[in-house]
Amino acid sequence: MDILYVGGPTAVVELGGVRLLTDPTFDAPGEYPIGSRSLVKTVGPAVRAAEIGPVDAVLLSHDQHPDNLDSAGRRYLAEAPLTLSTASAYERVGAPVRALSSWEHLELPRPGGGVLRVTAVPALHGPEGSEPVVGEVTGFVLSGEDLPTVYVSGDNASLDVVRGIADRFGPFDVAVLFAGAARTPLVPDAPLTLTSEAAVEATRILGARQVVPLHFEHWAHFTEGGATLTEAFADAGLSDRLHLLVPGSSVRL
Repeated sequence: MDILYVGGPTAVVELGGVRLLTDPTFDAPGEYPIGSRSLVKTVGPAVRAAEIGPVDAVLLSHDQHPDNLDSAGRRYLAEAPLTLSTASAYERVGAPVRALSSWEHLELPRPGGGVLRVTAVPALHGPEGSEPVVGEVTGFVLSGEDLPTVYVSGDNASLDVVRGIADRFGPFDVAVLFAGAARTPLVPDAPLTLTSEAAVEATRILGARQVVPLHFEHWAHFTEGGATLTEAFADAGLSDRLHLLVPGSSVRL
């Protein structure tokens, strides 16, 4: 498989000849309103939407936050052949989105025959009880015959959720972990995404041989980043599993 890191939560994942795009965000740096407050984007994407090329589907963890789906990302969805996300996203965005409930799957045909199975899995965007504030989020598991098994976490902060996914699908070949320890005054006592130490523990729980972090930089509400991820994986003796990509670069796993 190949992963091209666009920036923030956005990456092109090519697996078994199927091209997938995670959480499309292509807007420029600036302040983006969300309710009565704003999220501040500090760096724009390394790859423009027009440069992505055709994809078979978009994997959208959630639509309600501009750091996971922005204005340019919404325009991208309008042209994409398929977007997989939550029931809430379908209600708000409409027909470009197909809702998948947790543990429900859809099969995408591979160019050379066979299928890539995309399974929606739970995600908790903060501590227990924060769901009414942060809203519904999903992650994804990618699998297929003679293909690596891949976990795409979306904005999940719960290791208990990770354990449930590992019990069903583990061990994993690749984990694409949204990290950064995002914080907001609306949920003051806990991060909304994985801390660097939690990303290490998630790697252990999943049995993941390779890890590609996303969504750990380019927004002001992240409290940890590449340096803390590098340190945490080094302290755990797992540096060889971590692929910390530079925006615009790719890795073959």
